Amino acid sequence: MNVQLPSDLVAAAKLDTGDVSEEAAKLIALELFREGEVSLGRAADLSATPLAMFMDFAAMHGVTPLSYGSEDWDDDRRTIANLRS
Repeated sequence: MNVQLPSDLVAAAKLDTGDVSEEAAKLIALELFREGEVSLGRAADLSATPLAMFMDFAAMHGVTPLSYGSEDWDDDRRTIANLRS
């Protein structure tokens, strides 16, 4: 599929003009991951990027590649408490 992007958009996004398609795919996949629409692994697959490289890409764009929220913490605390019982 071909997509036409305005040159001003490409410049503002600081995309490498030699790899605009690849960079755009990574940015779209990153946004899907950020919005919780796909997992980290799926985002890497969609952008045809090795997982470790995609994690670096996410971090460079201010997106924490791994999430561990308060609900996860609470679940782990309950699990540990149950194991001790």
